[in-house]
Amino acid sequence: MNYRIIDKENYYRKDVFRHFSEDCKCSVSMTARLDVTELAAYSKRTNTKFYLNFLYILSKVLNSRDDYKMGYLWQTNELICYDVIHPTQYVFHEDTETCTPVYTEYCEDYKVFYANALRDLEKAKNTREYLLEPESHPNWFDASFISWLSYDSLNIELPDGYLFFAPIVNWGKYREENGALVMPVSVRLNHAIADGYLIANVFRLLQQAIAEFVRE
Repeated sequence: MNYRIIDKENYYRKDVFRHFSEDCKCSVSMTARLDVTELAAYSKRTNTKFYLNFLYILSKVLNSRDDYKMGYLWQTNELICYDVIHPTQYVFHEDTETCTPVYTEYCEDYKVFYANALRDLEKAKNTREYLLEPESHPNWFDASFISWLSYDSLNIELPDGYLFFAPIVNWGKYREENGALVMPVSVRLNHAIADGYLIANVFRLLQQAIAEFVRE
């Protein structure tokens, strides 16, 4: 795990960061629908899992900009930026109706990432423990697929004043609308390090990344 310390006096969001980390501690979440028509077709054509393909695209997008890789060291009151962040995915156990967190390291090489993510999922199916380990996985973001519903809105609540900077991303079932397959995606970020533009930008980057992915 490598990171660099951000000089808060020269941070380009200095005033916004101070306000939303001191005066008005809060987070921002948005839900929007992505067109995943081509990604669904690609997954079917290549006999790969749509869910893991999207997880790779999401991880690539969040690693493409420093604003999505921020962290906070409360012990020293330091703002940091990780070199890379990894997805915490989940496996659902039908028999117990519970989930197990799955730590999968991000790799820019799609084939390597896909194989590792699939391996991690299969391994997690053999346990029923909820083993979240934030202390040993500080540069991991939450990526959760809500497979039972194509929802319209979702909000993640964290304790007031808690400076948690890792992205939290959820997505649901895709559904057909006007001849296209659209999928709800929700993105939550702390307001100290992201505003409406930066969160909306995640959706724009995801749509672009999907188009690039299916052409490769």
